[in-house]
Amino acid sequence: MSPSRELLALPNEVLMMAESQWIFTESELARTPSILDGLPPEKERENRGKGVNFIFQVGIMLKLPQVTLATASVLLHRFFVRQSMVEAPGRPAFHYYSMAATSIFLATKIEEDCRKMKELVVACVRVAQKDPRKLVDEQDKEYWRWKDNILHNEDVLLEALCFDLTLEPPYKVLFEYLNYFGENDNRRLRNSAWAFINDSCMTTLCLQFSSRTIAASALYAAAKHCHTEIPDDQEGRPWWEVIGIDIRAIKQACNSLAAVYEHVQVKNGRDISIHERTPEDGSGSTTKTRARYSQTAQDEQTATSGVIGDDELGAAEGSLKRSRSPSETHSRPTVNGGIQGTDATNGIREASPSGDERSQGEEKRRRTANGSVGINGATDDDTTANAAVKNEHEGHAADDISEEGELEA
Repeated sequence: MSPSRELLALPNEVLMMAESQWIFTESELARTPSILDGLPPEKERENRGKGVNFIFQVGIMLKLPQVTLATASVLLHRFFVRQSMVEAPGRPAFHYYSMAATSIFLATKIEEDCRKMKELVVACVRVAQKDPRKLVDEQDKEYWRWKDNILHNEDVLLEALCFDLTLEPPYKVLFEYLNYFGENDNRRLRNSAWAFINDSCMTTLCLQFSSRTIAASALYAAAKHCHTEIPDDQEGRPWWEVIGIDIRAIKQACNSLAAVYEHVQVKNGRDISIHERTPEDGSGSTTKTRARYSQTAQDEQTATSGVIGDDELGAAEGSLKRSRSPSETHSRPTVNGGIQGTDATNGIREASPSGDERSQGEEKRRRTANGSVGINGATDDDTTANAAVKNEHEGHAADDISEEGELEA
């Protein structure tokens, strides 16, 4: 596990139990009251999307946070699982616009982002009339019609929901995942995952998967979109197993979300598919979002190889220094007979000899005068030593010449 990872918060069992009561299969969603009353499934999905779009437009006018709008969309989807959009004998039809306005009114209370009733009604009238600058007076019939519908449908909505207002927005779960994997500073990944959750509100994804699965699928789709790989933990488990989400559920949620991006209308009038569906059998595509543990460990070792190399280099230089003789490590005779100090570890030469080195050089010259002198005025031993030192330090000839000039000066 990376050191930047924080502890992942455990899921709330109460929220998970309450949310599981609103999870349905595809076959169950194919038998909603509206479909059973004769409304085509495609038309029902289209009306749901129009209702969510109405919620978003009103929320933008009221400057409501996205979490509140997502809560309102979940309430709307859950309501139409119990009630129908089609009018039947002895039963009125519930229009998706009026129920969307009521969902906003209830969601502002749940998320404690309340707005005045007048502001909400005026925004609903403007969006319904498709006139964002329409002047709406409190005495208008349209104003009172929307207000009465909202107040009346609030009781209907609460009854259909069985007063179950326990929700866990996937945005909060996504933020926990990003912090845990150390990707909270990855702006492109964060914004992409956030946008995928926004688009999931247009679909019935909240009726098929839990909020934690939706957040994981948004992170999965964003990682593929941004070409980001999330590293495994120290045990080699992929990131979806670390957070306890089945990869098959993630892929199913991504493919359900792909319906939003398929058959996009282009300028020439053709419908094209701009989303590549993910295989749900576990083959392929998962490696695009996963950095395996062996690869992660190798990258970390490569990143720290500079520090390890310095330590090894220091140990090698220390061993070389100990293997050298004292005369080679601390002093080296020059052409004019002076002693030049050296640093064997770092290769840094001193500018001038110290007092002890000068005294040692004078004593050595006196011993040379009393002994056998060679052709250049040095003993045989000194001549041999000078030849060895010259061969060893042949690469530093230019430095020696400059240093000799400084010593003579």
